[in-house]
Amino acid sequence: MTAEPTGHVMWSPNPLRQRLANYFLEDVLNLPDDAPRVELRDGVMIVVPSPTIGHQNIGNLLWLWFRQHAPEQFRPVTAVGVAVGLKDSLEPDVLLVDALVEDTNHYVMPDEVAIAVEVVSPGTKRRDRLEKPAEYAAAGVRHFWRIEQGPIRVHAYDLVDGRYELAAQAETELVLSAPFDIRLSIRDITP
Repeated sequence: MTAEPTGHVMWSPNPLRQRLANYFLEDVLNLPDDAPRVELRDGVMIVVPSPTIGHQNIGNLLWLWFRQHAPEQFRPVTAVGVAVGLKDSLEPDVLLVDALVEDTNHYVMPDEVAIAVEVVSPGTKRRDRLEKPAEYAAAGVRHFWRIEQGPIRVHAYDLVDGRYELAAQAETELVLSAPFDIRLSIRDITP
């Protein structure tokens, strides 16, 4: 058996529209099924790197922990973006959102997000540590968690006067009172 060429060309952004920074959230929603996951930054499509197995395992274990421990007014989701403007979006690793968010949504609004979580990988360090927290804060996302690997360490931030302030950090147990009483053993999210 041999592989036959399909004639199908992989999707990529239009170079002219990229140079003009002329992409909108609606364009992302209308991408073909085989398009990669992208974020919008000032109207430019940025392909989101594929996470490693370890990175995904941390995110999946946190999703499971939220599913088992978060109050019913919240629900965890993955592979859902945050619409921070008509020409800007973010693709966090895990979100804890309001339970009333529709199942059909590809994006949520910042005020529907209780916690946005980024798992830091070698290729995303600068973006996850410096750029994304500022973008989530500017959008009004109430809580932001950054999870470092090797060893796993969670840094939890609360939005105060438009900026994130460190609420807690932990390598063994994360204890927080917002957005609900949290006692997260770091072992529970360690693959």
